[in-house]
Amino acid sequence: MAGFGCFGGQAFSNVVLPGSLRVNFKAGWLGVTGGSRDRAAGRHNRKELAVDRAAKAESITELSGVFKTSNVVVVAHYSGLTVAQMQTLRQQMKQAGAQVKVAKNRLAKIALKDTDAASISPLLKGPTVLAYSGDPVAAPKVAVDFAKANEAFVILGGSMGKTALDPNGVKALASLPSLDELRAKIVGLLVAPATKIAQLTNAPAAKVARVIQAYASKSAAA
Repeated sequence: MAGFGCFGGQAFSNVVLPGSLRVNFKAGWLGVTGGSRDRAAGRHNRKELAVDRAAKAESITELSGVFKTSNVVVVAHYSGLTVAQMQTLRQQMKQAGAQVKVAKNRLAKIALKDTDAASISPLLKGPTVLAYSGDPVAAPKVAVDFAKANEAFVILGGSMGKTALDPNGVKALASLPSLDELRAKIVGLLVAPATKIAQLTNAPAAKVARVIQAYASKSAAA
């Protein structure tokens, strides 16, 4: 503080007040100190905003890929589930060839635009989780079984391609055999007749062989 003005019986040219305010009595102005710190803080905030925008754009791109490549998407509320229960759900989905993702609803709705799964957009309210898979039965089957064991997991609906599903629709899908089960049944249908044919053809061949052997024995005896 320098003596060029008068403040409280003393002469000052300027006074620095709390909050980085400075009063210059000689020049007659009120200013703010710490300009360099403010500029640094501004640069830091802009950097954080840029990083946040980049992260959001990446999340939207990832979700859009999920919605475009998955044959089925199930939406459920998960509020009340423990971390351990969520880990169990992820493990069960992974074992079935499905996946689980918790995403911000606003970003998910943006990612849904121009995809077949756009019908699930109204379901994205509150704490939602997405379960999805290439097998149209895998994710619904795990979700329904998990919901039976965990009341906090509530199925809201979903989509299979462009077909919107309500909770009953998800349950109906879950009751169908998975692609792996269907493949096993088809292979079984193909293999079973082949076995029967082999049995039928082998039996006459054995009889023919016995007849030939009988004639051969008679000829040798003669």
